[in-house]
Amino acid sequence: MDIMKLLIETVGAKLGIGNTDMLSGALQSLLGDGSGGIDIAALVQKFSGGGMEGLLSSFLGDGANEPMDATQVTELLGQDKLSKFASDVGVEPDSAANALSDALPQLLDKISTGGQLMDGLGDAKGLLGGIGKLF
Repeated sequence: MDIMKLLIETVGAKLGIGNTDMLSGALQSLLGDGSGGIDIAALVQKFSGGGMEGLLSSFLGDGANEPMDATQVTELLGQDKLSKFASDVGVEPDSAANALSDALPQLLDKISTGGQLMDGLGDAKGLLGGIGKLF
């Protein structure tokens, strides 16, 4: 599964951005792993370090996802990084946060099953195993 493509499509549709190259570059700056993908391990760690373990658990589990709001996205990613992402794609930070509040739960939901990340996600699976013990 190409999780970058999924994220580009979801965020692009929400923001009305068709320039996938521009959006890909901005998402790489925001969430990238340095090699063209999304750093899922870092993203999962931000949820756990930011006191959002319950929210993360709902995305990774098989039930309904709890809603995530723009304020939580800003807390998770940081105002500076979110503002830079918004500037890079030509939208207001609130619009970017709203788009990401829809996209991040969908992304984490699609790459997990039964509370576990799917195979092929490398270090993120090991990190999730440790975080899972917190729940």
